[in-house]
Amino acid sequence: MEFILDTANIEEIRTYAAVYPILGVTSNPSIVKKEGKISFFDHFKEIRKIIGEDKSLHIQVTAADAETMVLEGKTLLEKVDEKVFVKVPVTEQGLKAIKMLKEMDISVTATAIYTKIQGYMAMECGADYLAPYYNRMENMDIDAFHTIHSLACQIDRWHYNTKIVAASFKNMGQVNMALEAGAHAVTVQPELFHTAFSMPAIGKAVDDFQKDWKRIYGEKNITQL
Repeated sequence: MEFILDTANIEEIRTYAAVYPILGVTSNPSIVKKEGKISFFDHFKEIRKIIGEDKSLHIQVTAADAETMVLEGKTLLEKVDEKVFVKVPVTEQGLKAIKMLKEMDISVTATAIYTKIQGYMAMECGADYLAPYYNRMENMDIDAFHTIHSLACQIDRWHYNTKIVAASFKNMGQVNMALEAGAHAVTVQPELFHTAFSMPAIGKAVDDFQKDWKRIYGEKNITQL
């Protein structure tokens, strides 16, 4: 499994990358918008410094036509670094761009996936990652679990060099279901991770352990015995 942070916030990345076994960071224009009018390339260079060279960094293009998507992708590699995964929405023009980028041996994440056929076509075009939108599919009455499972089955059956990085979650239940459906990775907002580990039951268990310890050894910890 791969756990990836879905944010462009420097402090969130610095905080949570030190806590969780994170293998990368994803972003899109909507996520970037939350950070205000940042110095775009410098911002992502800073993210790379935080996560390191061995983690994946996914940055999305903004153009609608294939040729400009490819130019934007090349710009990202030139001005951030050569290891960036270029995120391309799976439209007809997006498929064309994916083919062109892969001919240049550029890493691609196919995004904005709602349907099986989008995923199948992106796989066939050589995408390295597929990003199906779990919650958005559910909101549209599309069976997100079945869609991801179908994509995973085709990857296994035909031995595609493609991974599924499920995205768009409103709760950890959806994250778990995406992994159970066969997603190789999930990209999750930091607040969802934080909420999952801040549930009262966990805190109570830890408090009870501390109270029981203190009844025996007082304020001494293990290193002080």
